Amino acid sequence: MDYLAIRSFHETSVALSVTGFALRGGASLAGARWVRGRVAKTLPHVIDTALLTSALMLVTMLRVNPFATPWLLAKLCGLVVYIGLGVVALRPTVARPVRAAAWVAALAVVGWIVSVAFTKTPWGLFALI
Repeated sequence: MDYLAIRSFHETSVALSVTGFALRGGASLAGARWVRGRVAKTLPHVIDTALLTSALMLVTMLRVNPFATPWLLAKLCGLVVYIGLGVVALRPTVARPVRAAAWVAALAVVGWIVSVAFTKTPWGLFALI
């Protein structure tokens, strides 16, 4: 497959995943019931599977070891933090202020992850300061 096509697919998957999380988090905090519906619970898994698959394809095509490439390792660590914050942000049993803080923090972390991807440095945008 073509590298640019897979990269574009990956970037589109990132945009869909982050947009979906932002919408679900905001709607959840507002008390919307659709957030607990079947589509809202299934579609993110489909998008995130596509995102992960395209990421693995890119790593394979580029023949890089994510654990030996500092900026990729930083993205992986950031991803773990983002997922953890996202779980807290979307869990209805958690107090609303805590969910709101986790949602904002998760969006900040994903912003940093994207900046790491663009700058190719583990510091992301902080490297420009």
